[in-house]
Amino acid sequence: MTDDRDTTLALNPKYDANGLITAVATDRASGDVLMLAHMNAEALAATLATREAHFWSRSRARLWKKGETSGHVLHVHDIRIDCDQDAVWLVVDPVGPACHTGQRSCFFRRIDGDRLILAE
Repeated sequence: MTDDRDTTLALNPKYDANGLITAVATDRASGDVLMLAHMNAEALAATLATREAHFWSRSRARLWKKGETSGHVLHVHDIRIDCDQDAVWLVVDPVGPACHTGQRSCFFRRIDGDRLILAE
């Protein structure tokens, strides 16, 4: 049976048992994947209201605005939600690196057999 979320134009996010949905951010200019995080309803609402990415930190158990301490804000150009509304895609203009390690993207390593190498 098809869920109404699959076909409606009404925003009705399908949060998991912890109240979260997956969020992926990509660079608007390059299309590169910058990071993957999670949002709760408050984070999604803050992102929609401010057009700056907000997430739910599972490790700190609190809302956080990306760049709140580093200044590396993600300015949101476009927000999309997948077909069953349990994941969002943020198309962003990043200010500085997206990764807390200082790398441009959180996906800066490649799996090569049983080891990691730096991605090009």
